[in-house]
This record gives sequence, C-alpha cells and structure tokens, in this order.
Amino acid sequence: MIGKALKFMRTKCKMSQKEVGDKVLLARNTISQYETETIQPTFATIEKIANICGFNIYFEDIKTKKRFDLKTLQRKE
Repeated sequence: MIGKALKFMRTKCKMSQKEVGDKVLLARNTISQYETETIQPTFATIEKIANICGFNIYFEDIKTKKRFDLKTLQRKE
C-alpha cells in the first residue's frame, strides 16, 4: 500500500525515481523497490519523500476528527 502512495506522490510532482533518490540520498533502484513493495522504507524516508513532493503526512483522530502532524507532536514533547 505505501508503495502505491509513494509512486503517486512522485508522479504528481513529476519527478523520476532517480531524482527522488538523489534528493533523499538513495539509489534509484531503492526507490523502485519501495514502490513495488519489495522492501519497506522507514517512516522517516516516507516523510522525506512526501515533503520533497509537496505532500504533508498527518494523523486524524477518528472520533474527534482532529488532525495532527509530526511537527505538532514534536512541539508537545
């Protein structure tokens, strides 16, 4: 599932696997393996790719519908 999301973000920002890999300091084939779900990226890598592609990752409380992101969590620690 995360592989499809990574590919979606990458194609939306019109970047190649090599371009994304260069920005997160990973090989093109590693990005390919993430997208095909041969290997799983760390959450930190997912966040880096999302940010590079102009996406924000957030969590939503199902009951209250309140949203928070990792920056919000870091401020509360």
